[in-house]
Amino acid sequence: MSLRAFLFSVFALFAAGAAHAQPVRTGNVETELVSSRAAVAPGETVTLVLRQKVRAGWHTYWVNPGDSGEPTRLAWTAPPGFEAGPLLHPAPTIDRLGPVTTYVHEGEVLYPLAVQVPASATVGEDARLFAQARWLVCDEICIPEEGVLEISLPVRAEGRDDARGARLAREAIDALPEAMTPLGFDFEAGDEIAISLPRKGASDNAVSAAVAGGRLRNPVYFPYAQSLIDHAAPQKVEIGEGVVEFKLAPSLSFNRADAKGEGLLVAEINEGGRWTKRAFMFGAPPGEGPLPTLVAARWAGEAPLNSAPPVVERSAGAINLIYFILSAFIGGLILNVMPCVFPVLSIKALSLAGGAHDGRAKRHGLLFLAGVMATFMSLAVALIVLKNAGLAAGWGFQLQEPALIGVLAILFFAIGLNLIGAFDIGGGLQNIGAGVAAKGGDVGAFATGALAVVAATPCTAPFMAGALGWAATQPPAASLAVFAGLGLGFAAPFTALSFAPGLQKLMPKPGAWMDRAKQFLAFPMFAAAVWLVWVLSVQTGATGTLALLSLFVALAFAAWAWRQGMAWRVIAAVLLIAVAVVAWRPMTSVVSASAPAKSANAGAEVWSAGRVAELRAAGTPVFVNFTAAWCVTCKANEIVALSRPGVKKAFAARGVAYLKGDWTARDPAIAAELAAHGRSGVPLYLFYAPGAAEPVVLPQILTERIVTQAVGPSL
Repeated sequence: MSLRAFLFSVFALFAAGAAHAQPVRTGNVETELVSSRAAVAPGETVTLVLRQKVRAGWHTYWVNPGDSGEPTRLAWTAPPGFEAGPLLHPAPTIDRLGPVTTYVHEGEVLYPLAVQVPASATVGEDARLFAQARWLVCDEICIPEEGVLEISLPVRAEGRDDARGARLAREAIDALPEAMTPLGFDFEAGDEIAISLPRKGASDNAVSAAVAGGRLRNPVYFPYAQSLIDHAAPQKVEIGEGVVEFKLAPSLSFNRADAKGEGLLVAEINEGGRWTKRAFMFGAPPGEGPLPTLVAARWAGEAPLNSAPPVVERSAGAINLIYFILSAFIGGLILNVMPCVFPVLSIKALSLAGGAHDGRAKRHGLLFLAGVMATFMSLAVALIVLKNAGLAAGWGFQLQEPALIGVLAILFFAIGLNLIGAFDIGGGLQNIGAGVAAKGGDVGAFATGALAVVAATPCTAPFMAGALGWAATQPPAASLAVFAGLGLGFAAPFTALSFAPGLQKLMPKPGAWMDRAKQFLAFPMFAAAVWLVWVLSVQTGATGTLALLSLFVALAFAAWAWRQGMAWRVIAAVLLIAVAVVAWRPMTSVVSASAPAKSANAGAEVWSAGRVAELRAAGTPVFVNFTAAWCVTCKANEIVALSRPGVKKAFAARGVAYLKGDWTARDPAIAAELAAHGRSGVPLYLFYAPGAAEPVVLPQILTERIVTQAVGPSL
C-alpha cells in the first residue's frame, strides 16, 4: 500500500463524517457553525452563520467591547483556496456596571460571514473547515471560553440550500446594521468629539427623512474604535435640520491624529405609527477592510443565498513574504544543530571528508542541495494537497502515519547494519542512501540530502514555527517560497563548505580512520531506529511494536544470509517478504484515536478546549503542552525543563493545571488550536494566567527558568 493510497484512505474515513458541525456547549454559551447551503458549487460564495445562545443574564461582546471585554473571534483552518470573510456583528446593547460601560450581545446571537469556495474545488469531495472560536462571557464575573467548531461543505456540480441554514442566514443578515447610501458623516475632534450624520446636505436616506419628519428618537452612537470616546460619559445629542449631532467626551487614550468616527447609529424610528429600533452603520470596522456587499444590502427574500458577497481576501504582502522567507532560512540554519539530523549529517560530513581532496566536493555539495530542496518542496506540495483535501496537516504531518514511521525505522536500522559492515550490496542500496557513508557517489549525495530532511521533520527550530504557521494560511506560491527558504537555510552550511577550498584543506585526509568512524556512526542510526520503534508503540501498541521488531530480526538475518551464498539469499528473501506481509497490518493500524493521549499524558491531564475553558472559569492557571511522540524537540524540552523538580514545584505552588495535547496521531482539534496561534506543528506551549484574556506563548526551546518565570512567583 503506497503512502499516497494510505493518506487518501485516511481522508475517505474523515470525509465520511457528518456534514453539520456539532454545537460546543460550555454551560454558559452554546456555539455552532451552520451553513446556508447543503452543498456548494466550485466558485460560489456561501454564507455561514456562527450561532451563539448565551445563558440568560449573561452576555458576550460586540466588535468594540467598550470599557472592558473581548469580542468573539474565529481562527480558521481550511483547505487552500477557501477564504473566510470577517465575522459580522449585529448591533449591540449597552450594559452598565457601576462606572464601567460595555457593548454586549445577549440571548441568541447570529453572526453571518461569507466563505469563498475556490473554482478549483473538486466536485464530489467534502471540504472540511475548522474554526477555533474564542469568546468572553460575563455576568458578575467573566469567563473566557473557547471551542473548536467543524463544518463540512460537500462540493457538488450544483449547490443547494439547507432549510435550517437558509433560515438562520436570513435572520442573521436581517439583524445586521443597515449601510444606508449616502449616509456620510461629519467628524471633528477637539476638546469634544463632534459627529453629525448623515453628512449635512445628504437627504436621500432613512435617517434624514425620519429626522425631518420628527420620527426619530433616542439615538445612540457606538464607535468602532475602542479608544475614541469615554464610553461611560453621557452622550449629548441634538436632533434637527435633517441631522443627528453628537457631542462626546474623548477617552483618556484618545489620539487626535488617528481619530476616526466610524461606527453605528442606533435609534428608534416611527414607521406607520410603530416605534422600531434600527441600526445604521457608517464607515468600516477597524482592520476589517472594505465592507462586504452582504452588509450593504438588506436581505431580499427572493435572492439566492449563493449571491452572498465576495470576501475580503488575504494576501501575502511583499514585506511579510520576505520576512517569513528570511525567518524560514534562519530556522533552516538552526535545524542543522538539532538532534534529529545528527546521524545523517555526520554521515554527510564523513562523505565530504572523503571527497574534499579529489575535486568531487563541489558537485556533491550541489547534489546535496538538490536533494534537500526536492524533499522540502515535496513536503510543501503534500501539505498543500492535504489541506486542499480538507485534512488538517502541519510540519511533521507524515510522522503521524504509522506506515511511514515503520518504513523509516527499517531504513535507519538497515543503514546501521550497512555502516557496521553486516552487508554491502553496492550501488543498489547506495542509491537509497544507506551506502552513502561508505562509497558516496552522486546519487548518494542527493539521497543524503533527502534523508536529512526526512530525519529533520521531528524537530522544530526557532524562527521555523512562525514562518511555517504563516505559510499554512497563504496561497500555494507563498507557501512554496517559505519552504524554499527553509530548504536553502538547511542546506547552506554543507553546500558552502563544499565550495570553500580553504575550509576543505582543514579536513583530515581519507584513511583508515574513516572505516572506524563509519562503524561508529552506525550506533546513532540504531538509536534513531529504537526511538522510532517507541514512537510506533505509542501509535499502534504492543502488537505493532512486535511486528516491527520481527522485521528487524528478518532484516538482520537477511544481512547475514547475503554472505552465505545464493540458496541462503533466496531463503532470506522469502522470509523477509513473508514477515513483511504478516507485519504490515498490525504495524500500520492505530490502536485508537485516544491511545497516544492516554499513553503520553502520565502526570498531566488530556487537553481539550472545553477542559481549558472549565479550568479558566474556576480561576485556575493552566499550562498547555502540545507535543507528539515523534517530536524530538518536544521530548528534549520535557526532559530539560518540564519534568524538572523546580518546574513541578512551581506548578504545585501556583496551583497550575498541566494539560497535554498529544499530536502523535492526527487530531483536527489540535491542528485548529495550533493554527489559532499561528503554528503549523509542535511544540507549542501556552500559559493561561487567571483573568488574562490571552495566553502567554512560550519559546519552542525551553529551560527550567523560562517555564518558572512564565508561571510567576509562588503564591
